[in-house]
Amino acid sequence: VDAEHALDPVYARKLGVDLENLLISQPDTGEQALEICDTLVRSGAIDVLVVDSVAALTPRAEIEGEMGDSLPGLQARLMSQALRKLTASISRS
Repeated sequence: VDAEHALDPVYARKLGVDLENLLISQPDTGEQALEICDTLVRSGAIDVLVVDSVAALTPRAEIEGEMGDSLPGLQARLMSQALRKLTASISRS
């Protein structure tokens, strides 16, 4: 999950990454990214999941809000909820 929208396919290929067998998602919001993670884990279709990067998982409310809006703890709450959900999904997979 490329939350930073910064994947460089040329560089990845030089490092030996097989892009033909790599699932890449570039979500717009943190919620979307974490739902994608949960769906992939529950599907059992993947062995490894990488999120680049947690700091780039911007909550929807922050993206849709006005500049300067005070949204304390929003990302922390998003991550806390998502990790509880993902932990449950991983334990069942």
